[in-house]
Amino acid sequence: MKAVKIHQFGGPEVLSFEDAATVEPGKGNAAVKIKAVGINFIDIYHRTGLYSVPVPFTPGMEAAGVVESIGPGVTDLKPGDRVGYAMAIGSYAERAIVPSWQLVKLPEEVSFELAAACLLQGMTAHYLTQTTYPIQKEDVVLVHAAAGGAGLLIIQMAKQRGARVIGTVSTKEKAEIAQEAGADEVILYTEVDFESEVKRLTDGKGVPVVYDSVGKTTFEKSLNCLRPRGMLVLFGQSSGVVPPLAPGILASKGSLFLTRPSLGHYTLTQEELLWRARDILNWASSGKIKIRIHKTYPLAEAAAAHRHLESRQSTGKLLLIP
Repeated sequence: MKAVKIHQFGGPEVLSFEDAATVEPGKGNAAVKIKAVGINFIDIYHRTGLYSVPVPFTPGMEAAGVVESIGPGVTDLKPGDRVGYAMAIGSYAERAIVPSWQLVKLPEEVSFELAAACLLQGMTAHYLTQTTYPIQKEDVVLVHAAAGGAGLLIIQMAKQRGARVIGTVSTKEKAEIAQEAGADEVILYTEVDFESEVKRLTDGKGVPVVYDSVGKTTFEKSLNCLRPRGMLVLFGQSSGVVPPLAPGILASKGSLFLTRPSLGHYTLTQEELLWRARDILNWASSGKIKIRIHKTYPLAEAAAAHRHLESRQSTGKLLLIP
């Protein structure tokens, strides 16, 4: 089969499209013929070595496809089942071995492309808005990178829960996309200071929660946007890693909460994973949330897809198609 391999950490050029051995599934696993692959920032963190994975390896944490075969002990799946998954590394390939408990059966109305576009970011937005900080009706929430794949989903889920949403974006085009998703106010941080604008929009009170996937360039001002006892939910670092923080700063700024969550810790059991995944698939198939697929690339062009994502010019999801 063909797969993308990483033999050393580095830029997009280290993504090598090559032949790979076909492996049969072991106990508790299934072999999945991949039909569509979701691209996420965690793939870049793996590629650069920010999140360390032993080399060589096949990157990719999200895909959808068809079960080809199952290993011993797998009773809830059979060959031919249409499935999707997230948080199992190795999806940049024509075929992947995946723990069966992480595979979610797809409703007939959900295409492989839609499933690969919504599961990882969808479940991320789900745990962020439902569990990490359970948004309450009439909360005012700040969402950075509001026109990105995760940002658009956070906006929609926050609106479902009755919140007022302020988003930040870099361009007018992205502002329009965030507004279409339901954002009540959108700040172009390239033209105005987002901290001052958030204070103005909240009459100086600040917001109870900031969802920040940008990291280094937004972190300090995100803290300043919070009201007393507010929570900064730092779930990514597309602009770079946040420097160390003295805990006393959280006290001086209003007894703030800071959390750095990860999807893996919010899908620790199959029950929790299926709750989140089924919500996302049902909402996506019914139109309750809209999934924006920005662009698809052939699997062989994974490097070009990474360059596009790193440019932060995408508005929605990028996919690879084997």
